[in-house]
Parts: sequence; C-alpha cells; structure tokens
Amino acid sequence: MTEPADTPRPDRALLDALRRDLADAGYTVDGVEDLLGPVASAALHREEAVPALRVTADVAGLRTDPRAALVRAFVLGVEVPRAALERAFATLGVAGAERLGLVAAAGAGPDDAVRARVDLRPYEAVDGLDPAAGERRDGSGAVDWWIASDLGELATGRALRTDHVLGVGGASTTLAQVTVRDPRRRVLDLGTGCGIQALHASRHAATVVGTDISRRALAFARFNAELAQIGPDRFELRAGSMLEPVLGAGEELFDLVVSNPPFVITPRVAGVPSYEYRDGGRAGDAIVRELVTGVGAVLAPGGVAQLLGNWEVRRGEEWHERVGEWLDESGLDGWVVQRELQDPAQYAETWIRDGGTTPDRDRPAWAGRYGAWLDDFASRDVEAIGFGIVTLRRPVSGAATLRRLEEVTGSVRQPLGPVVAATIAAHDWLAARDDGALARERLVVAGDVTEERYLTPGDADPTVVLLRQGRGFGRTVRAGTALAGFVGACDGELTVGRLVGALGELLEVGTAEVAADVVPSVRGLVLDGLLAPV
Repeated sequence: MTEPADTPRPDRALLDALRRDLADAGYTVDGVEDLLGPVASAALHREEAVPALRVTADVAGLRTDPRAALVRAFVLGVEVPRAALERAFATLGVAGAERLGLVAAAGAGPDDAVRARVDLRPYEAVDGLDPAAGERRDGSGAVDWWIASDLGELATGRALRTDHVLGVGGASTTLAQVTVRDPRRRVLDLGTGCGIQALHASRHAATVVGTDISRRALAFARFNAELAQIGPDRFELRAGSMLEPVLGAGEELFDLVVSNPPFVITPRVAGVPSYEYRDGGRAGDAIVRELVTGVGAVLAPGGVAQLLGNWEVRRGEEWHERVGEWLDESGLDGWVVQRELQDPAQYAETWIRDGGTTPDRDRPAWAGRYGAWLDDFASRDVEAIGFGIVTLRRPVSGAATLRRLEEVTGSVRQPLGPVVAATIAAHDWLAARDDGALARERLVVAGDVTEERYLTPGDADPTVVLLRQGRGFGRTVRAGTALAGFVGACDGELTVGRLVGALGELLEVGTAEVAADVVPSVRGLVLDGLLAPV
C-alpha cells in the first residue's frame, strides 16, 4: 500500500532507532506526567496547554531533559531548536525523523527550528492482560506504546481537516477496556483509525484485520503497528466502508469484532462539514443499526462483537425500545449498556466544538451548524441521544438467549473486559440450569462484595440491607431479609436448595415461598458476579 504523502512512512531500521530513542528518553505516560507535574498534566487532559508550555519552556530543560523537547514538539505543536531534538533522537537523528515523515526542519543549524508533522505520544495499554514477551513494560504491568496521529486543534490552533486521523481519545480507551481479552484466533477491527484497537487485539489474537474508509488512517495504523513491532503477517489492513472489505470473501469469519465506528449523528446539509473519523455518511443513527444488525454475517459461532454507538430516542419511545428492535433483528445474543443521555442541544454543542468551531472563533458558522443540528433532530422527533456499549454474540447453536438492555450512568471500575466475559459465561451457566439444577449447586460470595446495614437507633434488625460490588459496574442490590440471609450463608458448603430450606425453617415460612422470593434474585446475583459457583 502506497502511503499518502502527508502521513508517516514506516522504515524498519529507522523505526527500531525511534523506538530505542523514545524508550531511552523516558518518553512514557509516567515519564511525561513526572516531567509536567500534576497540575500541568491534569490541564493537558482537559486540552489546556498553557501550564505544559510553561513547564517545558525552560531552555536549560530542553538541553538536559529530552522529554521536554519531545512534549513540546509532538504534543504541544511548538517549534523546537534542532539541537534539542537531536539530543532526544540520539540514534535516529532529526534527519531520520524527517525520513519517517515525523518532522520538518527549517535548516541544518543547531538553532534552526524543527516542527512536528504528526502527534506522537506515549500510550499505556491497560486492558486486563499481562505484558507478553517482547512488550515494553512500565513496571506496573501495563505496556507502553507510542501512537502517531494527526496533530489536533490544541497543537495547530485550527479547526480539524475533514480527513483528520484521530489519536487515542476517551471513546477509544473505553472500548479497549471493555473488550473481552480471552485468546482469539481472528479479530476484526472495523474502522481501525490510528490502529489502537488492533494493537490491543494483537496481544491475544493470532491475526488481526483492520478496515477503514480513510487511506490516511490506514497509513497511520500501519506505522503504529510497525512501531509496536507488529508486522503485516499478523496485522492486515483493508480499505473500505464498514463491513464491505470482509463481506463476500467466502467463509471469512472472525472470533472477535471490535469497532469504534463513525457513529456521530450529523446533519447532511451544506455548511456542516463531515469528518471521516466520526461521520458514517448515513442519516440519523443508521450506521449503528446497520452494524448491529449486520455484524453477525462475519461472526464465527461463539464469536463476540463489541462496539460503541449513539442512538436516537424519539418522542413517545423509551431508549431501549429502538435498540431492542435492532437486537431482535440481528438474531444475536445482545447486551447493551447505555452510559450517557444528552438532549439535542447538548449533543450539537459537543460535536460542533469537536470539529474546532466555537462561538468565539466563528459565530456565524457556530450558529448555522447549531441550527442545522437542531433542525435535523426535529425532523425525526428526536428528544434525546443515547451513548453506550453494545456487546453481541453469535450463538454456537440454536437461538439467541441473552437479551439485556440497561442504563448504568455511574462510575465503573475499568477494565470491564473481564467483567463482560464473566457475565457472558455466567449467563451460559445459568441458562443450562433450571431451578431444580440450580438447587444442587454451591455458591460463594465474590471477594469484592460488601454488605451495608442501616438500622433505626435501638432496633436489633436492619431496615435496609445493601450488597455492594467493589469492581466492575459497581452494582448495588437491596436485599430483603431472606436474600440477605442467603447471601450471608453462601460459603460453598451448602447447596442452594439446602440454604433455601434452612431459611424457610428459620423464618417459619414454607420452602416454596422462600424459593419464589430468593431464587430469581440469586440468578441475578450470579449473572452480575456478586455470587459465583464453586
């Protein structure tokens, strides 16, 4: 594949030198935060550059600490003296960085300015997997990579180009942390962008296929993969929209599909730019619907698909009705977690700003695009827009049995990938057992579960008992007397049936009454990981 002229150009020898220089410079997530300090680091996460510019402006610092030159050039977009960058690239040299397409130098003198042509920053891979052989560790179990993308608005001070290649943002990080990470033979990264999901997938898959409609994105993805020492024998790139590059290719099926698709709902009118990295070219939420209903065509039996998406909530509907119809049409097991809900005005503001248009910078453009978004939503009676995580699975045999749509808007404990995998496994375990079979099983309380009791002063018995989950989704379950007693006795010694019988005697009610009260809740606690089979 011929790389577009304004993207980095991989060269194995030069990439080896670059990797060594970045590591030797301490240009890691922890190294950059150590250089900047907590105040400037936090500001940079908020897209505020001034504190970081002040910290790295010291000339002496540029001469002695290569991290300062690297941060100023590749994160902040500031010109740096050639001599400072030569010290940072002790092996590669500025000339080598130019050949890779990373920088442009004004001259060969030590004081001549060098500016970055790309954003290149460290990334810490935290996805629930242990580092594998050959992967650089940071000492905490995480893996360090370096990710190249287009310079953002923070560095350029300009609105984004419509073929902008995005780096690792919040959505990318969310998807990486919720993805199941058990070993997979073949993985599809649909809409690979800069390639970050494919890099994560490479840690637990034999081969990865990345697709994208943007050839610039594919060039960045190839560069990042080779910088991470993942060669074309394990990471194949294909150009095309959505599932097109892998459909009609015979029996080409995947054990895992991950996608941070271009799900942003954008008006299709003149004056509103369309960005390749976020806009799928469909009206409304059709791009997400097409993916949910169509991805089963490329899933192997037992294969899982995980994606992020927006969906419209129209007048007179609950959010789960529309998305639930998509699940039913897909014929797949489905679990959807809505994480956020915005009204049309909030949504418009978010994505107009994302493209670099603000009321201070261009009031007419801001007003025109704002109005276009509101008109577009009004034309379909949209009252809110949901955002969430979709997990789908092709049944190994038979019909789908998992259909779960829920709203979880509070904080969660990442990574959630192991929780998602455990929940699917728990669903299968429960589906294979009717109440009679469940009664013969033994259960234990998960190690992260705690119990809270609320009592009125002077009373011996609590008025409220809460079971709290410390990991994953951090669920809280209100337990009645019988359920609280059941959970308290789950130490793996007695079967579910014997515990229910004992509670019936203790509470002086029939066993059947206790079972009717407790067993459905026990199934829920097993599904959500508060109880686990022995």
